[in-house]
Amino acid sequence: MATTTCTQMGRPRAFDAEKALENALQVFWQKGYEGASLSDLTSAMGINKPSLYSAFGNKEQLFLKAIELYEQRPCNSYYPALEKSTAFEVAEYMLRGAANNLADTSHPQGCIVVQGALSCSEAGSSVKQALIAKRLNTEQELCDRFIRAQAEGDLPASADPTALAKFLGTVMQGMAIQATSGASAEQLMQVAELSLLAFPRA
Repeated sequence: MATTTCTQMGRPRAFDAEKALENALQVFWQKGYEGASLSDLTSAMGINKPSLYSAFGNKEQLFLKAIELYEQRPCNSYYPALEKSTAFEVAEYMLRGAANNLADTSHPQGCIVVQGALSCSEAGSSVKQALIAKRLNTEQELCDRFIRAQAEGDLPASADPTALAKFLGTVMQGMAIQATSGASAEQLMQVAELSLLAFPRA
């Protein structure tokens, strides 16, 4: 377990950097990048501002580290979905997983990546651009997976892998916004199932 030594009131103190980052993620997820103040973050992380800067860099760097942690969470359905044997199973795993996870009340609802990109003002443009780049990279990975599926005869020749990747991304972003507005897992699952009806199969 990673620990970092910091100084508070002139005395050295070790803290759990992984736990501190998890707590920072929860604050960013609830309040957004710009809505989370340094006081909010240091209070949740149990450290002072100099320790935050020493261990994680500035607020922007802390946020991007928190995003990396968010993407590695066990309930993230994206990366396991890419390993499914058919394109339909990829879409099915992603959409159904998102329906369950986005409305899970054990953590803030919605998706921090989607919410972060939508809520950043001009002052947070570098963070917004980083989140947009992540979204575009995700779409490209998904497109590549569908291109492979098409080459394997798993998708019809008439299917457009780029459009399919954009379609799934758009549906999941919409589900994320619905979740922040109080949509239940059951309601999001209905959206997922309707979307799957439109997904082409060989």
